Amino acid sequence: MIKIDKPVIVEGKYDIIKLSRIVDALIIKTDGFGIFKDKEKQALLRRLADEKGIIVLTDSDSAGFLIRKFLKSSIAEDKITHVYIPDIYGKEKRKTQAGKEGKLGVEGISEEILLEAFRRAGVICSESDSQERRLITNIDLYEAGLMGKQDSKEKRIKLMRALALPERLSTSSLIKILNTFVTYEEFTEKLKEINL
Repeated sequence: MIKIDKPVIVEGKYDIIKLSRIVDALIIKTDGFGIFKDKEKQALLRRLADEKGIIVLTDSDSAGFLIRKFLKSSIAEDKITHVYIPDIYGKEKRKTQAGKEGKLGVEGISEEILLEAFRRAGVICSESDSQERRLITNIDLYEAGLMGKQDSKEKRIKLMRALALPERLSTSSLIKILNTFVTYEEFTEKLKEINL
């Protein structure tokens, strides 16, 4: 498993599944062209870019390049690292036929080729090791009443609003984003501040 410090932006959930097998990183999907209308996600990506910079990894077809171009137009160029996969023709295993242009997307590319694409882009990768700081976990969210309780969803929404995060984040995405933006101590302080 390779650790990447910057968030990686991909097109869809199958890209996340593929990438999470080989990298330890915050991975966020654009939901394809959904990013064009999702102002909350756009704001989150700009915030992530400002804080850490982002890595954009889209398919090598015209749709992937259109999404890449959109992100490039809304985020400062020096905050984006572009990782490009090569044009490889074929179809993904889960699909009955190849895409419109016949190219494999991120989900269909081999792990070795993906890792090589990160290296070619100059992304600093290191072997994952033990975390030096205290991370926020599922247990922390449970103990704070943010999951596993009847009113957990409302509490999570209150926290996400207080941190200017999109309200539709899944619990696992929330944990990853919290660990990107705040320390455990800042998290507990924010809970006290908003009376959770």
